[in-house]
Amino acid sequence: MARAKTSGRSRRKKGSMGRWTFRLISLLALVGIIFTAWFWWDMREWRPDEALYPEQGAVIPSEINGMNFDTLKAIGGQFAYLELQPASRALDDDFGSRFAQAKQSGINMGVVLRFDPCLRAGLQSKRFTRMVPRSEDLLPPAIELEASGENCVEPVSDAAVESELLTLINQIEMHSGKPVILKLGEDFENRYGTARSMERDLWLSRDRARPDYTGRPWLLWSANSQLVSEASDEPIEWVVVQK
Repeated sequence: MARAKTSGRSRRKKGSMGRWTFRLISLLALVGIIFTAWFWWDMREWRPDEALYPEQGAVIPSEINGMNFDTLKAIGGQFAYLELQPASRALDDDFGSRFAQAKQSGINMGVVLRFDPCLRAGLQSKRFTRMVPRSEDLLPPAIELEASGENCVEPVSDAAVESELLTLINQIEMHSGKPVILKLGEDFENRYGTARSMERDLWLSRDRARPDYTGRPWLLWSANSQLVSEASDEPIEWVVVQK
């Protein structure tokens, strides 16, 4: 009888502990959901402190709708980098219109081209030189580095990717008359070590937290990849300059 009572108390104790464990897990899950929702909402309009980063601007996607460069200036954007469609895609008919609108607004302007490791450098630089005029008024051109050669239909070796990238850099610098800025993704850097092998200014990306994945100082930081603002119907990428 005593053994039966002890067994009953043990089962009740285990049942009580199980319920408390379930409640604790549920509470932690709820806290996690609330924090995620708050973080997402806060990030919609978050920008780094202007006291720390006085120069701030934006990347304008190639397929954006409803972009107003005058409004971008009004909310604190001092420069804009226009994204140029890579050579693997159809010719960007709207680029000229965005370029003209940005120029008319008087905002400092540059162009960023996404590097395609599956294409030869000549095809990519031809797209750039055809669409982007050589002008002293433009900011230094930027090359975005994200995709690796292993994702091509016919995988491209690391050595070949690095060789084509260097060729592209030289060709764009020859056209623009200015050194390029490398908009360097973390995965690309981990694979190719570009920050160590190429002495160019760096443009790094990480939402909210200062990026540190290259081992040397950066010039530009994409601090919010999805900023919601009055300047556009769609989110834009917000960028700051290192003092």
